[in-house]
Amino acid sequence: MGDKITVEALVEGGKASGGPPIGPALGPTGVNIFQVVTKINEVTQPYTGLKVPVKIIVDQETKSFEVEVGVPPTSALILKEVGAAKGSGTPNTDYVGNLTIDQLKNVAKAKESELSALDMKSAVMIISGTCVSMGVTIEGKPAKEFQTEVRQGTWDEQLAEPLREE
Repeated sequence: MGDKITVEALVEGGKASGGPPIGPALGPTGVNIFQVVTKINEVTQPYTGLKVPVKIIVDQETKSFEVEVGVPPTSALILKEVGAAKGSGTPNTDYVGNLTIDQLKNVAKAKESELSALDMKSAVMIISGTCVSMGVTIEGKPAKEFQTEVRQGTWDEQLAEPLREE
């Protein structure tokens, strides 16, 4: 087993190419870039339209490789749910979309492996913080107002489910 080189990149799901940043980073390793790109596109296909972090681990001796796929950034998941291209430039006054409580829970479940939250209520509070800075409303209300309601217990019934499967 030889030395391993790890290359990390952010690619669009199902649309990786041999160009930058992957091609130039992998070129010196001698690995077949076409095979790597094909594998990346295969494993990121479920995230079509989203930027997905990938980690490519190349064994320099055998020229074999592994591809690990991360979870897309929270902002990308929110934009996909609201159908917007980008967040608001003035998030306090202009809103780019609205999330329902179910969409918010879906984003929280997608990010569960990267959140320090122990329950759904805490995870939703973290995700709603990203909505504040992106100009996304939740259930038709500004995200800060939604957070206040969550703290007061207004949404306890809808957020009573576990974040992770046990």
